[in-house]
Amino acid sequence: MPGYENIKNKGFDHRTTDELREITSKGGKASGKTRRRKADFRKTLNMLLTTEIENNDYKPILEALGVESTLESAMLMSMIKAALAGNVKAAYFVAQYAGQSDKPDEDINNREADTELKRARKQAVTGENETEEALEKLDNILKEMRDNAAKQETE
Repeated sequence: MPGYENIKNKGFDHRTTDELREITSKGGKASGKTRRRKADFRKTLNMLLTTEIENNDYKPILEALGVESTLESAMLMSMIKAALAGNVKAAYFVAQYAGQSDKPDEDINNREADTELKRARKQAVTGENETEEALEKLDNILKEMRDNAAKQETE
């Protein structure tokens, strides 16, 4: 039967250090395996998309446009054709990957104004100008670290 009683006293706060280390090790190994699998997938997909095609329907048109005759170009051309034929999903795909935003300019302008207001409030509270004073402080910290490292090397 489901309920809290089934998991009570079985959380991470009740595990030993060795158990926690083993669990995190298994999680790290699984994460690495998944990352490698996704990277291999992207690499394979990229290789396939950049493969040159020999399709007589697409190749002459792509060459006439001065575009490489790759599978990727043919696929994009097919999506544009589908969009022109009235396929709304294809039109959305083309617009999205052409860099056209579905958000109106007013939303973008409001977001920029909000960010500017937050910066002004932060400056008023902390008295720190994000662009100049913060960089100057960071430069001073880095200079002190370099000086300390040089001093330790000479000792």
